[in-house]
Amino acid sequence: MKKSIDLNCDMGESFGHFSFGYDEDLMTAISSVNIACGGHAGDPNVMDRTVRLAKEHGLAIGAHPGYPDLEGFGRRYVEYTPEEIYHFMIFQIGSLQAFCQIHQVPMTHVKPHGALYNAAAKKA
Repeated sequence: MKKSIDLNCDMGESFGHFSFGYDEDLMTAISSVNIACGGHAGDPNVMDRTVRLAKEHGLAIGAHPGYPDLEGFGRRYVEYTPEEIYHFMIFQIGSLQAFCQIHQVPMTHVKPHGALYNAAAKKA
């Protein structure tokens, strides 16, 4: 059995006129990408561009949903009901899934972002 390591990176965190990171440059050094879905960062235009670039680089694509908290970059714990969090996840993951369908690539994984990830780990 051949062993491999998945080099993974969070990307697509720009939004509007604000550009962050070196997504395209980093794509040559990784094997999978977690794309922000508009909660903590990202927007529809950034999501589309990031999916397209990930496809061009042959990367596995995953959703990177988080609390709806652009101001705090999804790093602040916010008290929500489980149902509210479920709806945030459907909305964000579904948004990225739509861009994956447009570009004819599969979405292979989901990695929660920041405070949402930490809250899930503590409450699991």
